[in-house]
Parts: sequence; C-alpha cells; structure tokens
Amino acid sequence: MAKAKPFIKWVGGKGQLIEQLEALLPADFDKRENVTYIEPFVGGGAMLFYMLQAHPNIKSAVINDINSDLTTCYRVVRDNPTELIASLSEIQREYYALQTEEERKAMFMRMRDRYNTKALDKIENSTLFFFLNRTCFNGLYRVNKSNKFNVPFGKHVTPMICDTTTIYADSELLQNVEILNGDFEDTFKYITGETLFYFDPPYRPLSDTSSFNDYTKESFNDDAQRRLKRFCDKVHEAGCSFMLSNSDCLGKDEKDRFFDDLYKDYTIDRVWASRNINAVASKRGKLTEILVHNYSQEKKQSKSYVFNHQPTSRVADYEYTYGKRV
Repeated sequence: MAKAKPFIKWVGGKGQLIEQLEALLPADFDKRENVTYIEPFVGGGAMLFYMLQAHPNIKSAVINDINSDLTTCYRVVRDNPTELIASLSEIQREYYALQTEEERKAMFMRMRDRYNTKALDKIENSTLFFFLNRTCFNGLYRVNKSNKFNVPFGKHVTPMICDTTTIYADSELLQNVEILNGDFEDTFKYITGETLFYFDPPYRPLSDTSSFNDYTKESFNDDAQRRLKRFCDKVHEAGCSFMLSNSDCLGKDEKDRFFDDLYKDYTIDRVWASRNINAVASKRGKLTEILVHNYSQEKKQSKSYVFNHQPTSRVADYEYTYGKRV
C-alpha cells in the first residue's frame, strides 16, 4: 500500500521535524492502549499522517483547523477521492497544455478569482484549493482581511496538481478521522481515555517581515498565544499529554522570553529546523524551534537531534548534533 503523506504544501509543515517530534513523545507512548490523537491546528497534516501510520495504538483521531477551505479539502479527500481526482486531472491537463508563462499566469488569475467568489461546491472548491496551492508562489496560503486568497503566481510550468496515489492513500487513512472546522478549544470535548494533543499553531513571527500566519482573516496574535497556553493548562488538568511547537523567540533575541515565560511550568526543548518560507533565498536556513510538553519522560531515541537547555545567549550561535554540542 502506498504511504500516506500531506496532499498539499503548507508553510510550517512538520515533515522535516518528524524525527525530533517522535523522539519527544512520552516514553511510554507505544505501551498506551486505545490512544486518541487530537491535532487542533492540522495544517498540512505531516504529523497526523506520520502518527497514524507509525503508531497503531492510536484508535481514534480528531483534527481541526479554523480554515474552512482546508478542512473541506480533508473531507473531500476522505469521502470523495475519485471525484476529486477526476476534477484535478482535468485542470492539470488544461494547465499543462498552455505554452507560455503569460498564459499560465492568466489561468492562475482566473482560477484565483473564481476561488475567491466563495460560491463553489465542495469538489470545485477543493480542486481550486489544490490548483492554487501547486501553482502559487512558494506554496503559501495567505488571505487578506476580506478573506480573499491573494498569493501571487508562482511561475511553475508542470507542477504535480493531481497526485492520484497520494490522494487514495490519504483517503484510506482518513476514514476513521473526525474532521472539525472551528476554534481550537472546540476539540476539548473529544478527549477519550488516553489522549495526546499535538499543537502546531500559527507561529509567532520572529520579525515584522516574517509574519506568514494569516491563514485566515483573523491573525493569531500574542493574545491568541496566551489563550492557547490557558487551553494547554486545561488539557493538562484533564490528565492528557500534550506537545506544542512554535518559533523560538529567545533563539532570535536573547531578551525575548515570551514563550519561555509563558510555558515556564512545562518542559521546553529546542530543535533545529529548516525554514524555507523567506522570499530571499539567502535568508533561508536553520533556526531553532521550541517543543513544549507536559510530561517528564520522553522517548529520546538516539538520532533525536534534540537539545534541552536554558540558553544564556543566542541559541543560533550554537550547533548541536544528537543532543551534544559540537
């Protein structure tokens, strides 16, 4: 059977952090029975697809996102894969037939305008979501305050718009997944038995020019980050395990202790992660991210690439491999 994987590109996707995330799961996670896995900010779903395939003790899963077009895509992939593939194949054929960049850009703009009408059935809406994701600049998803998708054309010639194998594999894996569209706090009522939450919210920007968290018309600001922390407290008090990812403010600015202070009652690990969303190639590269969790014992496999310390100067000035400074 083909391996399930994210069916779209998503800024901040966790594909490159899977090994670190696996290493920081609870030490006894694989011994737990009938686990419920909840991901309140599913995004591209890299962690979801990994967890459901790597940990068969997960018997139920709940995913959520505030982006209704994204969650519609998840439902269509789960429930209507054949219809989606037929529609994607047709729009891919039309795009590939175009001979010039001007023609491709014109088609992109027509499809973007149609998508922004918000008056489409679920198959066409998901088709255009896929199309724009694969043909826009850098795979970004960004909307303006009017909730209109406004990412420019990406100049792609023959992008993979219809990945039949992945869609069918993902559809099979999603069959027993509950898909929600709402506020992250709505997921609390789905706690059942042994429950693990993984939070991957829109990241706190490290600079005024690095804010790519406008996936919906409402930005995820510092007040929202604080509200998420209070929800983590509620999850902790309910006896559930949680792991949370976010940007490492302290690694960028040694005076910015926002997350270190906010999550001071929990364990904070720092991991290296490649960031590839900057429009300027020379400014892309490795930065540290934080992983917060509420349990004391982690799996910490040999190749975890994880280091755990309280930095007294900028984390970016250090290099760590297999948990040791080099």
